[in-house]
Amino acid sequence: MDWEKLRLFHIVAEAGSFTEAAKRLHQSQPALSRQIQALEATLGAALFHRHARGLALTHEGEQLLEAARLVAERIDSVERSIQATRTRPSGELRVTTTVSFGSTWLIKHMRDFLETYPDIRINLLLSDDDIDLSTRQADVALRFHEPKQSDLIQKHLADTRYFICASPAYLEKYGTPQTVEELDHHRLVVYGSFAPEPIRDVNWILSVGRSAGRRTPILSVNNIYALTQAIEDGIGIGTLPAYLLHASDRLVPVLPELVGPRFPIYFVYPRELKRSIRVAVLRDFLASRATQESLGG
Repeated sequence: MDWEKLRLFHIVAEAGSFTEAAKRLHQSQPALSRQIQALEATLGAALFHRHARGLALTHEGEQLLEAARLVAERIDSVERSIQATRTRPSGELRVTTTVSFGSTWLIKHMRDFLETYPDIRINLLLSDDDIDLSTRQADVALRFHEPKQSDLIQKHLADTRYFICASPAYLEKYGTPQTVEELDHHRLVVYGSFAPEPIRDVNWILSVGRSAGRRTPILSVNNIYALTQAIEDGIGIGTLPAYLLHASDRLVPVLPELVGPRFPIYFVYPRELKRSIRVAVLRDFLASRATQESLGG
């Protein structure tokens, strides 16, 4: 069934005549009549009794009008709902970012955001692999690299850096290195050889201060939480992003004058969500919270 013809039928039935309906629709009466005749031909049934004083619905016409009214009411309700979401932030937002960033820095700010915007629901998808926004697996991403797809909008929020750190227990047992060269004689733990591309330089502790070759780590692990736990437990010295270092009371910076690579944080979303008010309020909220102090950049 042609929904446009159904809409025209609804207007004609409410108006009671082709003349009045044509005036409301700003089109000619013959053109409107042809549309209704085409609808009747599709259904194989007459919808109106035509008489000198106007139109009267047939039994089939009354059935169709009831259905048309339900459709019109539903469409009107959806339209009002859509208009409301453009002026009042509401609905679900699927947000993706890395496991470490999402479960530490980001989650700490979610309470304030959800209290500020109680009609928004957040579905947080944590993965160290980039979830595809173009297929709407997620609405928004917080990424540590610029998006490669040209159809994505990006906003640079802030930068964060990696610092060398250790546990007080480790430093008490093995001593605190005073120069970068002394790292050659310490036990080092690193992310591992399969660090995601955006943080490929995360293991700079193996080469910093050396003109050739790399230090050999005592432990490699491909999970940021296991790495953090290893450093906290005193297995060795390692590097962590500033937001993880600041969140732990079991770690202290080592050689703090050595500042590691800077990693940008981008708020990324598809162009079709450019006018989404819930995306806009989350973007602006996170931009206000992503300060140098909170991220340790």
